[in-house]
Amino acid sequence: MTLVRFIHVIALLYFAAGVGNTIVPIWRAWFLSEIETQALLLSDAQRNYTTWLLPGVIATGISGYLYTGVLELNVITTGWLVAMQALWLVQIFVLVPLLGIGLRRVRNLALQSARKEGSTDELRDALADNAPLVAGTLLIVTFVIMTWLPIFQPF
Repeated sequence: MTLVRFIHVIALLYFAAGVGNTIVPIWRAWFLSEIETQALLLSDAQRNYTTWLLPGVIATGISGYLYTGVLELNVITTGWLVAMQALWLVQIFVLVPLLGIGLRRVRNLALQSARKEGSTDELRDALADNAPLVAGTLLIVTFVIMTWLPIFQPF
């Protein structure tokens, strides 16, 4: 059980690092006015998304199911665990893909505008889109709720 707990804690830390490494550059980019700096920060966030966030959320889910199996918890009748599963499914099937699509779009348009040596209208539109900002903020909110649920086990 100690090994499984260690694996799950490492997965949680990797996921937390992914959230921080991805969302902080997104927030910084949306509060800046320079298009080149915004594009650079969002390209950095997209790289962190694929390196940290995506593997972290997948590893957390898999190790979480493994850990609940070791603890012999029922994943269907335990209320707080059902809520955790629902939040994880929202994260992996809604929030993480929305975040990835928005970041990939900005990164591709930033690379295209770098070749043209000037910002394009498509890049300005992509930088004005708040979908990655909203999805990333909701990802943090669900992460906090998912941290609170197993600690207090409200139902």
